[in-house]
Amino acid sequence: MQQKYKCLIADDNLIDRDVMEVYIGKIDILHIESICENGIEAAAVINLKDIDIVFSDIDMPDLSGLELKKSLQQSPVFIFISSFAEYAVESYNLDVIDFIVKPVTLQRLLKATSKAIEYIELKKKAAAAEDNITIVPKATENHFFIKEDNNYTRIDKASLLYIESMGNFSKLHTDLKNHITLLSLKNMEQQLSEEMFKRVHKQYIINLQHIVSINASEGELNLSNGENIPIGAAYKTGLLDIINKNILLR
Repeated sequence: MQQKYKCLIADDNLIDRDVMEVYIGKIDILHIESICENGIEAAAVINLKDIDIVFSDIDMPDLSGLELKKSLQQSPVFIFISSFAEYAVESYNLDVIDFIVKPVTLQRLLKATSKAIEYIELKKKAAAAEDNITIVPKATENHFFIKEDNNYTRIDKASLLYIESMGNFSKLHTDLKNHITLLSLKNMEQQLSEEMFKRVHKQYIINLQHIVSINASEGELNLSNGENIPIGAAYKTGLLDIINKNILLR
């Protein structure tokens, strides 16, 4: 029997709640444990029941989605859903797993759900491991190693496109496959050379060699594999300084 992940919907808008209920009902791996009209009701349910994933609006009366997340000592995985994209920066500061801008589509919801489940399973694996302290051996000029599933995996720097934060874990996207390591993005940032790798967002470190284009006005960059990576406002100046000083032809 397939495992079901218990989820909660919190939104003060009836139509948006109904849309989420219909979409989540199409995702077999999810079970809706509760549907809440506001943050206070959601907090009561989360403190009483075992919830795996919270799909929460942000702009709710009395207790916003952000305030709800901050109020919880033991927090489920949060996916924020909002009409206001400007909330994204603050939400990522709370280590939410994803942020969806309304109107929600089933495809976008599936992507966020997959990311949440991947993170939940990683946490279980880390908790079950006898030694969950991950050590990265000293990086060489061309490669480094990560600890992955109790083995050491070699990562060639040239093949590493970008690194994505998953809370206390990091997902390394290469041109061949993806790798998960029990290292935070901050830890990775401290150990990788800024000459080749640059933090461009709270969620992302990119390989400068794989940048195809930068759209500074839109706040995103395009990589060699065709993916678009957002540029956080706090990181834009540092990225453009590196491009202007070291790479830009004049």
